[in-house]
Amino acid sequence: MELGLAGMHQLAIEQGIDLEQLDAALEEALRLAYLKTPHAAKHARVELDTRAGTFTVWARKEIPVEPTEDDPHPAPELGEEYDDTPRNFGRLAAATARQVIGQLFRKAEDDKVFGAFSGQKGKLVTGIVQQDASDPTNVHVAIGDVEAILPRREQVPGERYRHGERLRVYVVNVARGVKGPEIVVSRSHPELVRRLFEREVPELVSGAVSIMAIAREAGARTKIAVRANTDGVNPKGALIGPGGARVRAVMENLGPEKIDIVDWFADPAKFVASALSPAVATGVQVISEKNKTAIAFIHDDQLSLAIGKEGQNARLAAKLTGWKIGIESTEAHAKKVAAEGK
Repeated sequence: MELGLAGMHQLAIEQGIDLEQLDAALEEALRLAYLKTPHAAKHARVELDTRAGTFTVWARKEIPVEPTEDDPHPAPELGEEYDDTPRNFGRLAAATARQVIGQLFRKAEDDKVFGAFSGQKGKLVTGIVQQDASDPTNVHVAIGDVEAILPRREQVPGERYRHGERLRVYVVNVARGVKGPEIVVSRSHPELVRRLFEREVPELVSGAVSIMAIAREAGARTKIAVRANTDGVNPKGALIGPGGARVRAVMENLGPEKIDIVDWFADPAKFVASALSPAVATGVQVISEKNKTAIAFIHDDQLSLAIGKEGQNARLAAKLTGWKIGIESTEAHAKKVAAEGK
């Protein structure tokens, strides 16, 4: 029976689909379609003739086998193959072929998208916000010809995403989903801030300066710890830029979110003191290196600055350093030490 294989093969070549894969998929789909026809044989295979553009259904009948004492329920034997291509199979065969072609084309397109974006994971990309009335929870972001998802968990509290707005996002994950490639992007991920700085700070790209840690409460505040890898380079100055131009360019992408840039130290006491900036610690006592606990001593007039609004500064400092930080008054501690010494 004719199937128009030449046209299908030409389409497959244009789409980059392997012809052997196409033929195997067609044979299996036609076999399954045949099995749904009345009086179909249980055992059948489909053979394509790619030169003639036709196919044949070869069937085999089951031949009962007499039971024996050793095998009371023997499996039937299969007879010789015979041509059982249904006469009225043309319309069903054509519909089946179209379905197979459609599935393979969609898979080929999905593979192209997945291949193009698999290397984008962990990178900063620019997209355009799209509205989707059927999906009010997520924000859809068009990146070229592909639509990515900005889920609620990756959105910044208080940010509004308007249709047609250009938006820089961080690619969190690229995976194969049921309906094709699933690209998840983020506006709240700490690494978004790193990638934004890398666009503005040549010293980060060259390796003269490194961002060692980032702690972020998206939409409110971010703390960044930096260090210089080259003598004579001021790491904080590199990120701030002339007249604050570089950090200001990053903040323009983050709305009202504030950014603190602090020095990173290998010494945990120095790092904890630095992380509490803009408050100045008069000293830091490491309580347990194993449990990563320390106490920072702060002058009374800077205690509120060290703790921050609703504890934000202390919380971000702990997140940045990975240490549990207690904050005590320098004056109260001095009185306590004096009293113990009497």
